[in-house]
Amino acid sequence: MEERRKIERTAVDEIAYVTGDGASIRCRMINVSSHGCAIEIRDPALIRATFDLMIEGDRIYRDCQLVWISGNRVGVKFADE
Repeated sequence: MEERRKIERTAVDEIAYVTGDGASIRCRMINVSSHGCAIEIRDPALIRATFDLMIEGDRIYRDCQLVWISGNRVGVKFADE
C-alpha cells in the first residue's frame, strides 16, 4: 500500500475520547502525527464530520475532521493543521 501522508505517524496506544453535543465516546488512539491520527472505536457510525478529540494523557482537546473510516478504525485530520 502506498503511503500518502506527508508526515510519518508514530504508533501509540492511548485512551482518548470523541466529544461533542454534550456526550463523549471512549476510543483508542493507535497512531499520531502533528497533522492527525488514527483511532479505533466500537461504532464508527457515531463519528461526525467534525468533532473534538481529547487524549486522556494530556487532557488537551483537538478539533478534528473525519478523513476516512475502515472497519472500526477512523482517520482524522487535526483542524488547526
